[in-house]
Amino acid sequence: MSTVTGSRGRLDKRQAILDAALRVFVREGYERASVDAISAEAHVSKPTIYAHLGSKEDLFTRVMIDSAERSSTKIIAALDGFPEGPDGLRAKLIDVGYQVIDCQRSADGWGLQRLLFAEAARFPDLFDAVVSHGGHRVSQALAGRLARLAHAGQLDIGDPVTAASQFTALVAGDLPALSALGTRPVSDDALRQAVTAGVDTFLRAFATDNAG
Repeated sequence: MSTVTGSRGRLDKRQAILDAALRVFVREGYERASVDAISAEAHVSKPTIYAHLGSKEDLFTRVMIDSAERSSTKIIAALDGFPEGPDGLRAKLIDVGYQVIDCQRSADGWGLQRLLFAEAARFPDLFDAVVSHGGHRVSQALAGRLARLAHAGQLDIGDPVTAASQFTALVAGDLPALSALGTRPVSDDALRQAVTAGVDTFLRAFATDNAG
């Protein structure tokens, strides 16, 4: 086996362990989750888990950060459709907002949020790490796109980072209630209506007379 093939195999096995661990942690919570259950879910031995990712605590931390990174990467990819000019600004913002929030309403996405809040006291540094690898990346990417719209005269914003947080809060604001914190499905129509209301509020606050 070549070195490249061997490295690829180790990475695949590591990712399989992380995926299995996320499912178990979401299902059981940190306290009740066991390495035995994770090894059974991943179809690997306990020594393999320890060799790849260390203790249960180390594994939990890596799972949370890895999930945040993957989620933020998916959301940032959804920003590719972000408008760059006045043509169809409202409609394009609604489409992008819908795609961004759609990325967050998966079972794993909600499970990650519930785990983070539930274990914040046990892992006081983990919240900041997850925000840094997840929400902060999204906020910076969105802020850059909003800044370009402001530079083009479509938006009147003083601080693009703050505006990015406000945009996200507005388009996602109804999702926790609609989904009961991710415990019940939300229809596409209901989600689009909520996003549309958020975008309209955002534009009323920040759109200039030049906005399309």
